[in-house]
Amino acid sequence: MKRLLATLLLATTAVHATPHTTPDLARLTSVEPKIADKTYKDITSILVVQDGKTVYEHYFNGSTVDTLNDVRSASKSITALLVGAAIDRHLISGVKAPVYDFFADHKPADPRLQKTTLEDLLTMSSLWECDDENPFSSGNEERMYVTERWLDFALALPVKGFAPWMAKPADSPFGRAFSYCTAGAFVAGAAVERAAKMPLATFAAQVLERPLGITSVTWNHSPEGIGMGGGGTRYRTRDLAKIGQLVLDGGRWEGKQVISADYIKAMTSPHAQARDDAEYGYFWWHFHFNVDGKDVAAWSMSGNGGNYVLFVPQWRLVAVVTSKAYNQRYAHPQSREIISDYILKATQP
Repeated sequence: MKRLLATLLLATTAVHATPHTTPDLARLTSVEPKIADKTYKDITSILVVQDGKTVYEHYFNGSTVDTLNDVRSASKSITALLVGAAIDRHLISGVKAPVYDFFADHKPADPRLQKTTLEDLLTMSSLWECDDENPFSSGNEERMYVTERWLDFALALPVKGFAPWMAKPADSPFGRAFSYCTAGAFVAGAAVERAAKMPLATFAAQVLERPLGITSVTWNHSPEGIGMGGGGTRYRTRDLAKIGQLVLDGGRWEGKQVISADYIKAMTSPHAQARDDAEYGYFWWHFHFNVDGKDVAAWSMSGNGGNYVLFVPQWRLVAVVTSKAYNQRYAHPQSREIISDYILKATQP
């Protein structure tokens, strides 16, 4: 409860930069031998930016500055930004827009689902029976991947039931019951495509990537040719850092407002309790790291393999960790340890 109250306070008050000392480069570089001897496996890059300046950048295991990193579900955070860009351009009325209105050729499996909004998808709290962490779930992403038409699959999902041990929305923090659902992120990207009347990758290039000087990127597509807003985009490490810096700076890049500040604020405000140690915004995680006994909160993109793009507002810090430890149990724990024990300890005030 104390953490929840602190989170709410952080989300509703202005954030001021905290004075900090010069980054401890010795601590940052001390991670390199552990990556070399495979204590930390499959790490491909680490980049740290503070006050808009790169303070550490290193590539590992054959990766280079030009490597396109498959960041898997960290792509969802990009989709959230594209929703914001579509709203800014009045292509979408807002996050309360009903999802099925974008797809007049589809009807929900249950009339109650007609009220599903984009915000429900962005916060992983729709009433679709969709849970990637439950192999028995109707909407588990692996079931979607083996179908020919992903959009049909997602929009036909049934209503979620709540077992006695599951928290209902009314009983959940923020009034939303979180359930990680890649199919929902895919539909959110498809809605942007419908609204923009162009491929998701084309829209991303126009409204986000080119304004940030990002020229090398790869987007995935579903079997029916819809942009995959739920995972698998590939970016250079430096370009991932640009995206983190954009969000840290309230949607501004080199003096230009790329995504509206109001949307960025909403995107990086807690809307659901994802886990005991993490809240969730609009496809952005709000993680808590223990640094010398202190709780350091960071907004983050996160993807399979241990891929992270995060920022700590008070420290003016952006960090990127890329990894290819896909589907390995050690992937996220080791990346989070690198973040807490090396990056955050080296850059704390």
